[in-house]
Amino acid sequence: MRRNILVAGLIAMGILAGWCGHALTPNPAKPRAVEPRGPLPEWEQVSIRRFKEASPSVVYITTTEERSRDFFGMEVVEVPAGSGSGFIWDTEGHVVTNFHVIQGAVRAYITLSDGSRHEAAYVGGAPDKDLAVLQLAKTPTNLHPIPLGTSADLQVGQAVLAIGNPFGLDQTLTTGVVSALGREIQSVTRRRISGVIQTDAAINPGNSGGPLLDSAGRLIGVNTAIQSPSGASAGIGFAVPADTVNRVVPQLIARGRLERPDLGFEPVAPRLVERAFGAQKGIMVGKVQRGGAADRAGLQGVGTEGRRVLPGDLIQAVNGKTVEDWDSLLDVVEAQPLGSSVALDVEREGRRLKVQLKLQAARD
Repeated sequence: MRRNILVAGLIAMGILAGWCGHALTPNPAKPRAVEPRGPLPEWEQVSIRRFKEASPSVVYITTTEERSRDFFGMEVVEVPAGSGSGFIWDTEGHVVTNFHVIQGAVRAYITLSDGSRHEAAYVGGAPDKDLAVLQLAKTPTNLHPIPLGTSADLQVGQAVLAIGNPFGLDQTLTTGVVSALGREIQSVTRRRISGVIQTDAAINPGNSGGPLLDSAGRLIGVNTAIQSPSGASAGIGFAVPADTVNRVVPQLIARGRLERPDLGFEPVAPRLVERAFGAQKGIMVGKVQRGGAADRAGLQGVGTEGRRVLPGDLIQAVNGKTVEDWDSLLDVVEAQPLGSSVALDVEREGRRLKVQLKLQAARD
């Protein structure tokens, strides 16, 4: 019995020694040979080139806000408020971003692609379009304005690239396609933004204000919102079209605000129209300002005849484009230069009229 135990022990020791010896022996295995990659396909090379070309134009924006340190508000301190993206508009140091990125901020800082950080001043904003312009306090000499494209000829399926700072991760590239056109989203003022670009390029918190580029590296939109139950990318992002940006930004730089036409009348709320006159098609003219654009054009507002309330003119189209509500009317007229005239299709007491209305600047 003892002999069997001894033999078994010797065998076990031999196996262990052999295992240990094998483990301590230098591994003769060598790294595997790397398979040749070959040249990158053209579509990948395009994405790489466009990122390298555009990234110097994209900036990281951080903001601060004031908060009271004590209950009585005797001591106010600045604390971080939020962050977002933006892009360099011109060599004078103007930077474009979303209005909601800097809304409520007391101070803004811009980090350029080279890592340098600069304080920025607020130049102007258009909350209805969710656009704002900042300016670097000191203008570096090496600024790279982003190439500007147009959104007028975009097609669904067209390749796009988004560059921004999602979750504070700067200089991040995502790619996708134009997945729909002509979308509508709501601005911070609850005014509708029309003609919005929908994309499946991943857009996350922090991408707001960054550029959406076409495959030529041109700006075609400003990334502004996502549709997601979780708050992160779900494959549906939205961008304000470049043609809107190119119309609004020069006005913000020149005047600090978007110059609007004054139509010279107030519309009647649709629910009041339906209550008083039944369902109607168009925008009913309410109070007409004496001497204003609507008055000079001959538009008639809601009036009375004895105890009877008379309906005002119903505006149904502007420059041949059907308008169904006040926002859609403003979208059309705000795209026209001040001083020009627009053609209104008006219904008055069952008759169809053509009315020319000259756009004049709204008073401050």
